[in-house]
Amino acid sequence: MNNPKKVVCIVALFLSLSGCSRPAATVEQRVNEPSEAGVSFVNKVWRVRESSSVAPGQLYVFLSEGTLVMASPNGKPAFGTWKYEGGALTMVEEGIPYKTDILKLSKDEFRIRSNNPGGAVEITLVPAEAPPLPK
Repeated sequence: MNNPKKVVCIVALFLSLSGCSRPAATVEQRVNEPSEAGVSFVNKVWRVRESSSVAPGQLYVFLSEGTLVMASPNGKPAFGTWKYEGGALTMVEEGIPYKTDILKLSKDEFRIRSNNPGGAVEITLVPAEAPPLPK
């Protein structure tokens, strides 16, 4: 999957198919606490603009039921989980939980710091642009 447009299309399709059910207490309501009113990072496709460790262009999607989708233009999508409890975000990748600080959350930018054992990784995410549908 070397085409970033294909990756965005696959993630968008996955989002549309997974949005059929909603938990009783929505994650979106709980996650809005550390952000601007009405802004959430949930169920949106985010693209890495810059990072101390993650390649620019990688996509992140935090699905409302707790699935984390990570897609690179150069590989197959990876799946993890995430949760937001007690004002704290935790991302779980390959079975390893990472406490993650939300540094900024607005409609145009989502900045996080993942506190990994090897050192903190800062990631600045921006909304991914949806590519046009193939002709």
